[in-house]
Amino acid sequence: MEVIKIFCPATIANLSCGFDVLGVCLDSVGDEMIIEKRAEKGIRIKEIIGADLPLAVEENVAGVAGLALLEKLQPDFGFDITIYKNIKAGSGIGSSAASAAGAVYGINALCGYPLTNLELIEYAMQGEALASGAAHADNVAPALLGGFAFIRSYEPLDIIAIEAPEELYATVIHPQIELKTKDSRSVLKQTVPLRKAVAQCGNLGGLVSGLFLKDYELIGRSLHDEFVEPMRSLLIPNFDKLKQAAYDNGALGGGISGAGPSMFALSRGREVAERVAAAMKEVVANADYENEIHISAINPMGIKELK
Repeated sequence: MEVIKIFCPATIANLSCGFDVLGVCLDSVGDEMIIEKRAEKGIRIKEIIGADLPLAVEENVAGVAGLALLEKLQPDFGFDITIYKNIKAGSGIGSSAASAAGAVYGINALCGYPLTNLELIEYAMQGEALASGAAHADNVAPALLGGFAFIRSYEPLDIIAIEAPEELYATVIHPQIELKTKDSRSVLKQTVPLRKAVAQCGNLGGLVSGLFLKDYELIGRSLHDEFVEPMRSLLIPNFDKLKQAAYDNGALGGGISGAGPSMFALSRGREVAERVAAAMKEVVANADYENEIHISAINPMGIKELK
């Protein structure tokens, strides 16, 4: 294989109670990438369509992730990368992760698939380190594995893939304001009270259990954040009204997607997810900024190869 074209999905990270350790893969929104072999070793970012992002390899998340993988694989050829960005940078639905995960997936494929998607995660994380200052896996892991991904440990890296309940749908609203992950992380406290830590552990355990048991009510009861939402929600316009509108229209629960400013709601069934989307649109109908809304099933396989 000399060239590969792939769909690189958007993701929701944190999922309220799973800060830096839980994410889910979306099916209806994502980037596309074309990766081609070339004779000269190394990586070249040929073109980025749809976003003003650096072409310099060391300054681009796809380039940095790809270079990390090249150190491992040591191929005797190089790669040209073209990126079609459909996920806006700073949107909170894994824009940088899509590029980083896509780069390592495509390079691995053109090298004959020597590594599994699970093994590729640590290399994709290097792109996230460039984007946010922290090598977190809660976006790149679900992008590569599909479904939900739970990061039990970072040292050593230990990631568990969780199949999504089949009726689960996500609604995501993205206010067209940029909130960089580095800035969003800067408002977080470095310590939390013990009682909040206990509550967060309970909610995370409940959410993971709810996913395995396919217990939608338990999933909903567990979507509560003691750590991040109280501070980050202040940076998101109409946060409280949007969240209440989701609940009032049948959502199981919701919160901030990743570092924001996007918000997510999980629902049982597409009909409820569409009703939640309509209610969210109504909340921001007169806002002085644009909004983009996505309704998506959960993507069970992650990155997809396209023809």
